[in-house]
Amino acid sequence: MTKRLTKKTLIIIVTVVIAVAALFFILPVSIPLILALLTALIIDPLVKLVEHRFKWKRKLSVISVFIFVVLIVAGGVYFSVTSLIGRIIQFTKDAPDYLNTLSIAWIDVQEKVFTYTSGLPSDIVSATQEQLTAALTSFKDSLLELLSYEKIIALASEIPNFLVSFIVFLIALFLFMLELPQLKQRVYNRFTDRTAEKVKYMTTKLNATVKGFLKAQLLVSFIILAVAFVGLLLIVPKYAVVMAIIIWIIDVIPILGSIIVLAPWALYEFVSGDVAMGTKLSILAAVLLIIRRTVEPKVMGSQIGLSPLPTLIGMFIGLKLFGVLGFFIGPMVVILFTTAIEAGIIKLNYKI
Repeated sequence: MTKRLTKKTLIIIVTVVIAVAALFFILPVSIPLILALLTALIIDPLVKLVEHRFKWKRKLSVISVFIFVVLIVAGGVYFSVTSLIGRIIQFTKDAPDYLNTLSIAWIDVQEKVFTYTSGLPSDIVSATQEQLTAALTSFKDSLLELLSYEKIIALASEIPNFLVSFIVFLIALFLFMLELPQLKQRVYNRFTDRTAEKVKYMTTKLNATVKGFLKAQLLVSFIILAVAFVGLLLIVPKYAVVMAIIIWIIDVIPILGSIIVLAPWALYEFVSGDVAMGTKLSILAAVLLIIRRTVEPKVMGSQIGLSPLPTLIGMFIGLKLFGVLGFFIGPMVVILFTTAIEAGIIKLNYKI
C-alpha cells in the first residue's frame, strides 16, 4: 500500500511540475496553436452540420467552412481597418485646425487666469501660471513620448511577429479542423471507459460553456455598440456611426475599453473650450464603463452557468496572470475546475 501510495504521489507531483512548467514556459509561445485548437472545437459543429446536410466528406466540409470563416473575418477586418484609416487620414488633414484651436484655447485660459488672479498677490499669480505651464508641458511630453520614434519603431517591429503568428494560427486551424475526430479518438483511447465518460461529460459541458461565453461577449458588445451609437447620435450625429464602430472594436480591451477613445476626445473638448461637449462625452464614457463592468459578469455568468462573483474573480485573476488573453482564460479555468468536480475527476468531499 505504501509503495502504491508513493508511486501515485510521485506521478501526481511529476504531473503538477509538468503542468506548471507548461503553464509558465510553453503556454506563452503556444498561444496561436491553443487559439487554433479552441477555434477548431468551436467551429466543429458547423463542419458536422455541413457534412451531414450536403453529404460531403470531412475534407470538403472543412475546406468550405474554413473559407467561409476566413472570408467573414477578412471582411470584418477590412471594413474596420479602412474605416479607422479613413478617420486617421481625416484627422491628419484637420490636425492644423485642431492645433490652432488648442493654441487659442490655451491663450484664452491664460487670459482668464490672469483676469481672475489680478487682485491676488504676485507670488500666487506666478505660482498659478507656473502650475498651468507645468501641466501643459507634462501633457505635451506625455503625448510626444506616446508618439515617439522609438515607440513607433517598436510597434512596427511587432508587425512581422504578429503576421507570422497569424499565419501559424490559420494553418494550425485548418489542420486541427481536418484531424479533430482522429485527435479526439486518440485521446479517448488513453482512458478507461469510466474515465472516458467523465471526459466526454466535461467536453460537452465545456463546449456549451464556450458557446455561452461567446454569446455573452457578443451580447455585451452589441449593448455597448447600441448605447455608444445612441449617445453619439445625440452628441455628435456626424461621426456617430464611425466612432461607435471604433468604440465597439476597441471596447474588447479589458479594464480600459471605450475610455481609450472617449477620454482623449473629452479632454480635447474641455481644453478647446467646449465644456458641454466634453461633459457629454465623459458621461457617455462613464456609462459605457459601468455597463461593461456590471452587465458583463452577470450576463456571462448566466450564459456559462456561473454566478457573477466567480466569473468576476476568474476574469480579474486571469487578467493579472496572462494579460488580455487571461481575461478569457480565467472564466474557462473556473468552468473547467467546476466541471471536473461535477464529473468526479476532482473530489473535494472532505471536512476540516
